[in-house]
Formats: sequence, structure tokens, C-alpha cells
Amino acid sequence: MKKLLSILLAGAMALSLAACGGTPASTSQPASGSTGASEPASVAEATGGIAKEDIKVGVIHLSDPAEGSGYTYTHDQGIIGMQQNLGLADDQIVRKISVDDTDAAAVETAITECVEEGCNIIFATSWGYMDTCEALAEEFPEVIFSHGTGYKSNGTNFNNYFGRIYQARYLSGIIAGMKTETNKIGYVAAMGQENGEVTSGCNAFAMGVASVNPDAEVYVSVTNSWFDPEGEKQAAERLIAEGCDVIGQHCDTPNPQTAAEEHGVWGVGYNSDMTKDAPGATLTSVMWDWSVYYTKAVQNVIDGTWVAGEKVENYFGDMADGLVTLGEFNADLVTDEMIAKVEEVKAQIISGEWDVFDGATEIMDNEGNAHTLEGADYGSCNWYYENVNVL
Repeated sequence: MKKLLSILLAGAMALSLAACGGTPASTSQPASGSTGASEPASVAEATGGIAKEDIKVGVIHLSDPAEGSGYTYTHDQGIIGMQQNLGLADDQIVRKISVDDTDAAAVETAITECVEEGCNIIFATSWGYMDTCEALAEEFPEVIFSHGTGYKSNGTNFNNYFGRIYQARYLSGIIAGMKTETNKIGYVAAMGQENGEVTSGCNAFAMGVASVNPDAEVYVSVTNSWFDPEGEKQAAERLIAEGCDVIGQHCDTPNPQTAAEEHGVWGVGYNSDMTKDAPGATLTSVMWDWSVYYTKAVQNVIDGTWVAGEKVENYFGDMADGLVTLGEFNADLVTDEMIAKVEEVKAQIISGEWDVFDGATEIMDNEGNAHTLEGADYGSCNWYYENVNVL
């Protein structure tokens, strides 16, 4: 193993990571411990490239893509897009679905099965898979582990990937701030203030609200789970009972949007386009196109350009490269004035003229403290913007 790793470090070349439809690839799931597949090509071999027909891609999903909406569905659409872009066969994709990210043993089993089935690169899509990926990357240095969200990497065969989703959240906040009639806007959050990924997105949303409506307040209800369909619905209902008439979210399912529709208020979806789930409520959706990253990452393994010197780069995409986007506007609910304002700010973000967290302006939190924040430093955002309240 040490020899493999030394070859990896010596022979590495530059990494260039850059962001969906069709028929899903194979979802067969061999029994735990299956060893019938061929051994994976090593990362050292990957620095010289792997023939496209020999590449094998594993993906660990938190829930079932068949749900047809939300977090896992969006990641799987990215995998499908990557497969189509690169022309991979169905049997070159190995999916492990509904792997509970709070069950370390289940996570280890799913990832190990991918290794045993010959996967050269494994995408682990949920924050809770991070520590297991870190450990298994050390155990299997011949396999590339690419972890969605989080912050850990080892500089060789384990990186993380995420993006400036706060850019689209700010734009959706503009819509919410212009739409509200009660000046109370709700936000269902998977994690609390301690999680910078969630909190930075909430703050960007709240800043977008404030930019067009300084009288509006944002109310946060936390589920303390990355995937909790019933808890997400209950959190939305608490916010609606508080008087919130627009419901944003950083959680996995469309349940906050369907709750909004049931109660006659509006919402902003997340991950996938949720207007199909709640056409009478969803104004727009903050969305990812994960095929941007998955295509580039797998192509790099094929080309032998995964590694850069002694450091594997993490990936942090944005609206400019297409990883982050805002969904279609609901024509029945969103006015031309709202769209014009969003398009004005969106153009500034994509051109680089301005960004939400540009580090140049002090941002006030809800306790009266001033902060500066660069976009890539979202993990340090453990405070709430001045118009945010926690239920």
C-alpha cells in the first residue's frame, strides 16, 4: 500500500475539476462481502489514465432516487448526466441506496462493497459519510473517494466537493422578500447554527430578503437531520403557525413545499425543481446540477489527471460554471418585477462583479456583531444574519 501511495505522489499530474435526464443505470446491489468482481485499478495507474470501458463508478445515496425529487434524486440525476456525457454502460455504475449516514457500520459496508465490485472512484453524497470515507481512503489507497459536502480530505485519494449554493439562495431570498405579505418568512434547516454549510445558506437567503424588504424577518426551524421527511413537514408547519407565508428550506424532501401548498402559503424548494411537487406554492427552487462535477471528476480519472502534485484539490463550484442554479419561476406566482430584480443580481454574480460573501463588507449578525466572510469560507459561518430568528 505504501508503495502504491508513493507511486501516486511521484507520478501525479494536474487536477482540473469544474456541473440531467435519461434512463437510470443499474441499481443492483450484491450481497455484502461479494468478491466476484475484478480488482480496481490503482490510483497510481489512474495517473496514467484508465480506459473508459474499464472505469467503474460507485455512488452512495442517503435515500432512494426513485422518490423523484429532492437531494438524492438530484445527485442521481447528476450521475445519470455524467454517464450520458461520457458514454458509460449501465454496469459501470454501482449504486448503494438508502444508506443511513448515522449508521457507520452500514456506511462502511456500502462503500466496501463498491470497492469489492471494482469501483475506481466512489462518490459519497451525504455529510455523515465523511468520517467513514476518511478511514476507508487510508485502507484502500488504490481507490478514489470523493465526498459530497463536509470539509475533510487527505491530499491524495480523498477529496470533498460542494459549491456556492448561497448564490442561488440569495436570489431566492429576493423572490421571498418581494412575495411575502406578512413579512414573516420561514426556513426549514437540517442543522443548527453550528453547521456553517447550512447557516451560510440561511444567511444568504436572509440577506436576499433584506435587500428588497428590510421589514421582513426570517424564522428558522431546525430538524437536526439531513433526511427526515416527517420532521421536515412538521418544521414547516411550525413556521406557518408562526405566521410565515413563504417557506424556504435546506433539507432533503419537498415536504416543506407540499405543507406550504396545503396551508395556502408559498415556498422556495431546494435541490430539484419542486414546482411539480407543489405547483400552487413553490415560487422557484434553489438547485444543483451535479453532472458538472461528476462528469469532470470521472473524466479526470479516465484521463489520468486526477492528482495534482502531492495534493488532491477539493471542488467548490458556482453559478458561473453551472453547478449552482435557480429553477424555473412559477409563472402563476412570480411577477415580472421579481424576475427582473433576480436577473439583475444574477448577472453581477456570474460576471464576478459582485458576490454574496465577497469579504469587502461587514455583515451584522442577530446579536449585533460584525463579520466578514469570503465565499469559500462558508464553514466558519456559525452565526445568523441580523434578520434571522430561531424558533
